[in-house]
Amino acid sequence: MGTARWFALGSLLALAGLLEGRLVGEEEAGFGECDKFFFAETPPAGLAADSHVKICQRFQGSERFATLYNTRDRIPVFSAFRSARPAPGSAEQRWLVEPQIDDPHSSLEEVMNEAEAITSVNNLGSKQALNTDYLDSVYQRGQLYPFTLSSDLQMATFTLTNSVPMTQSFQERWYMNLNSLVDQALVPHCGNGEDLYIITGAVPSGSKVKDKVTIPEFVWLAACCAAPGGGWAMGFVKHTGDSDIIEDVMVKDLEKLLPFNPQLFQNNCGGTEQDTEKMKKILEMVNQVQDEERMVQSQESSSPLPSTKSKRSALLPPETPEGSRSFLGKLIGFIATPIIMFFQLIYYLVVEILKNTVYFLWCVTKQVVDGIESCLYSLGSAIISYFLAIGEELVSIPWKVLKVLVKVVRAILRILCCLLKTVCRVLSIPLRVLVDVATFPVYTVGALPVVCKDIAMGIGGTIALLFETAFGTMGGLFQVVFSVFKRIGYKVTFDNSGEL
Repeated sequence: MGTARWFALGSLLALAGLLEGRLVGEEEAGFGECDKFFFAETPPAGLAADSHVKICQRFQGSERFATLYNTRDRIPVFSAFRSARPAPGSAEQRWLVEPQIDDPHSSLEEVMNEAEAITSVNNLGSKQALNTDYLDSVYQRGQLYPFTLSSDLQMATFTLTNSVPMTQSFQERWYMNLNSLVDQALVPHCGNGEDLYIITGAVPSGSKVKDKVTIPEFVWLAACCAAPGGGWAMGFVKHTGDSDIIEDVMVKDLEKLLPFNPQLFQNNCGGTEQDTEKMKKILEMVNQVQDEERMVQSQESSSPLPSTKSKRSALLPPETPEGSRSFLGKLIGFIATPIIMFFQLIYYLVVEILKNTVYFLWCVTKQVVDGIESCLYSLGSAIISYFLAIGEELVSIPWKVLKVLVKVVRAILRILCCLLKTVCRVLSIPLRVLVDVATFPVYTVGALPVVCKDIAMGIGGTIALLFETAFGTMGGLFQVVFSVFKRIGYKVTFDNSGEL
């Protein structure tokens, strides 16, 4: 038995390389390829915060569920998944961590064991919970998306980013509630679960485990059925007290209980088009689940029955007892583990080489195709532009000829119009005016002698007038001078006679 368990553990080590938890960047809208786990591919609105990290959990190349993780409280805000039938077989409990949460620059995209991450991840445990945080405490790692509802090898749900601190009794009742609600109430009234969207979350309290991992005040579940013509939406709340029973609430009321008052489903999962009859039937089944939980609590308070205990224990991940391992099993495990890890390393290298080779070929092909496409596009554009230019010129030739003809006709019409105006004006001139114009040269030549005579007489009169003016002026000046000298001579004579 011990040997079989060691080989099972070795197979899980080999499968660990297939489990990836991709951190969705802040620049990406939603949860990337994990948007399909939300109604209308729209994640809950109003929960954005600096301490929240979006994770798209993948396993074997396929998306399994989406998680919004709170790095401050080190517990998930919610996990979103689709309803699925559990795969047969028991789950192997192997809790894994997300390397890129603590070290954003890490190239490790696969979730990994905590022991392996210690040597390869910087600041491990600074932003996420670790297995060591739960040691020596009364709390266990309770999954928001339980392994009992997973349809794969049930390994994808065993990540610490999908877990919150729960006591063992609360964890048992939480798993029992989820399985009963999904199997008895939700899936049967939603087309066998084909159109069922489920979100489970936790609201942090003020208490922490070892002052690191926040203990939830209550956990919740919101379900949206998008079946055509018969959808519905329901919410459930379960407080972490030992005596608390799971409660059914409307989604709108549940949103008011959560921090930030988010909108869990777009348009409240169909709004007014919800099927009230199905919701009544679901509530009847919820009452049965609540009665079942009350019965379990009453049995626990009196004397726990072995059948009840075994039924609840089946919902929990099995623990591997250390003392049951034989020496031969330990020896085989000690020898097989390095070999398995060696083959895992070879497998990882081969996969990476193939991935890089395919990516390189894809890049080369893409560049060649892009170059050919660019050349063809440029050639086609040039040809189209050439033919368009020629077509425009050919189309414009008749129009230009027509414009020239119109201008020629207009010029001819203008010339004719001017000629007609000239003729009309010539014809409108009186005969007397024409005679005057014709005799004008004769009269002009006959008048020339008279005009010349008048001009000569005018010039002679002007010259005579100038001479008369000059002589008159000179005579006046002599007269004035003579008068002045005459007066001066008389005065001298008088003065001389007086002296005598």
